[in-house]
Amino acid sequence: MGNMNSTALRRHELAAFLRSRRERIAPEDAGLPSGHRRRTAGLRREEVAQLSGVGVTWYTWLEQGRPIRASVQVLEAVARTLQLDTIERQHLFRLAEVPDTTRPVESGPQLPPQVQVVLDGLSPIPASVVTERFDILAWNSAYEVLLPHVVQTAPSERNSLLSLFTRPECCSAIENRADQRAALVAQLRAAYGHHVGDPAWTGFIRRMEAASPEFAAMWATQDVANPHYLAKVFRHPLYPRLEMTSSSFAVQGTPGTRMVVYTPDNAPTRAAMERLVADPVQHHFPCWPAHQARTRDLLTI
Repeated sequence: MGNMNSTALRRHELAAFLRSRRERIAPEDAGLPSGHRRRTAGLRREEVAQLSGVGVTWYTWLEQGRPIRASVQVLEAVARTLQLDTIERQHLFRLAEVPDTTRPVESGPQLPPQVQVVLDGLSPIPASVVTERFDILAWNSAYEVLLPHVVQTAPSERNSLLSLFTRPECCSAIENRADQRAALVAQLRAAYGHHVGDPAWTGFIRRMEAASPEFAAMWATQDVANPHYLAKVFRHPLYPRLEMTSSSFAVQGTPGTRMVVYTPDNAPTRAAMERLVADPVQHHFPCWPAHQARTRDLLTI
């Protein structure tokens, strides 16, 4: 095994993992008769294939570590048949080099409850906790006032970089987002160096490239940068210019996450944030009715 490259080694690990999970399941636990002449423990390969709805040859090759491609749906079926728990399922997807796009964000890093207390205590200063991939894990009421469309989306869509590149300019909450994009992509590229080969990261990069040609062009530059102070100019339906500076701090005990705090740069911005947090009404940009109508039309197609 000493001469194996990383891809071959990964396939070898995948084959061994599948065999071990298959052999631990009794036939009766999978709804099959136990039989009396089984030469091996657990399920047979053809039984796993049948229960998963895949071809016997295809599953055999997968378990032999051959270089074949597997879809998310097929791996989901195999994971259910082998009765994998959350950690085992993630391990399967990682070894198969398939982006686990169905895994909800909540099963990612778990934050200590004290972190939310800190976030809430910072209000009316907006603050959130994000991963290295800009997935948003937690936020306070001031952050939600500025970016309601981000925090109200499904967990799989709750990503500040995705919003920055794909949200229409007419209702973007960031006035100077053109200035932010290159810096954030460079931060993402630097963080990616710690996750090369991770299917979840590979899947996210591919998704961003497909969603935004501008992101794809910036990603191709190979520029790298660490998180640093950034001048942020937000906009709100009631306040066209809210000037702030972002600072980020590592969250101890949850590797790969950081708290991002947006400090008002002047008294008018701070006063505006105080009024917005105290106001329970959600305000919308003028384009909101048209966007809502389009969303309803798509849902009825």
